[in-house]
Amino acid sequence: MTPQSSDLILERMMALHPKIIDLTLDRVWRLLAALDYPQEKLPPVIHIAGTNGKGSTLAMIRAGLEGAGLKAHAYTSPHLARFHERIRLAGELISEPALTEVLDECYAANNGDTITYFEITTCAALLAFARTPADYTLLEVGLGGRLDATNVVHNPAVTVITPVSIDHEQFLGNTLGKIAAEKAGIIKPGVPCIVGPQQDEALEVIEYTAARLGAPLLIHGQHWHVVEENGRLVYQDETGLRDLPLPNLLGAHQIQNAGAALAVMRHLDLGDDAYEAAVTKAEWPARMQRLKSGPLVEQAQDAELWLDGGHNAAAGVALADVLAKLPSRPTHMICGMLNTKDVTGYLKPLANQCQSLTAVSIPGEAATLSADETAAAAAQVGLASTTADSVTDALQSIVGNDPQARVLICGSLYLAGNVLRENA
Repeated sequence: MTPQSSDLILERMMALHPKIIDLTLDRVWRLLAALDYPQEKLPPVIHIAGTNGKGSTLAMIRAGLEGAGLKAHAYTSPHLARFHERIRLAGELISEPALTEVLDECYAANNGDTITYFEITTCAALLAFARTPADYTLLEVGLGGRLDATNVVHNPAVTVITPVSIDHEQFLGNTLGKIAAEKAGIIKPGVPCIVGPQQDEALEVIEYTAARLGAPLLIHGQHWHVVEENGRLVYQDETGLRDLPLPNLLGAHQIQNAGAALAVMRHLDLGDDAYEAAVTKAEWPARMQRLKSGPLVEQAQDAELWLDGGHNAAAGVALADVLAKLPSRPTHMICGMLNTKDVTGYLKPLANQCQSLTAVSIPGEAATLSADETAAAAAQVGLASTTADSVTDALQSIVGNDPQARVLICGSLYLAGNVLRENA
């Protein structure tokens, strides 16, 4: 077995379906049956959907569980640098031998039938989870919820819906209500659902779905509240109040994400150690991450270097809020985005926080916006823009003109993954 074993199998899996995304559960059910139903053998499941914040919320829940001395499996997507990041077994990234084993088994059990890459790799994660002892299983929805490959657990311990906004309209629908209906597809009969802050249109759909299924809701602003007060995080629900440190993940939106994570842990009746760990020990790369070492940091010299993978309008608002609260420093963006995203909506709130944008194409991504297209969108929202052939070239130009700059690389998790690999 070589270190490339899993990569070779994953490459073969990419050829099993002509589309990257094809939302249905039929193929997943077929393969899970061939694997003897691993989804029925998981430790208690916490299932998380939403447009923004589901990854950060999962990271906080995992940190909280571990702070309580518990072990949690975790499934997230996409990965940044290596596929192994998607699967944590009892808190540890899956090993190369273990990953190769479950991928090989799933590939054989699929018997050459049509199935998407995400579907078959999700089945592999479930198989690995079913065979490894842990206290909880954290599942992050890949896209939507109702027809997502993770939506195969009939009786999770709790579900979570983080803020819903417009994204992936070509797959989920062109209104907030339609998108919320897809997210609400993870709600199960009788299973409590923690609901983060929502616009009225989305909340109405979530409440309707829960009422139809008899699922109790614990809703932000109704059943639980969270605020920043005097440099602390204050969380309150019907069981009382908790005064905690601010989240170590930056941004006002992380207050809300922390609230949802705390609501989950309060429902599970975990103690103060869990609550404190959730807000102080969560790790989530490429979410306003300060890069502190590596070749790109050395190239930046005295400039600050930050990385963020947010990619829709709501993420742009959240990122602009973070930048506004950092110490004053000229900020220059290096941005690459996919052509499926609302590039103007993402960039508009950032225009007042940044001095310039250097656009790049995302290496190796067929769906990337060209650097010229991203630069044109930036110009439309009032950002001085130019293009570069690579992140390295863009960084060199920025620090050459402004050695004390704050440089933010942003616009896509795929770009963030490239940066993390380049900076390793």
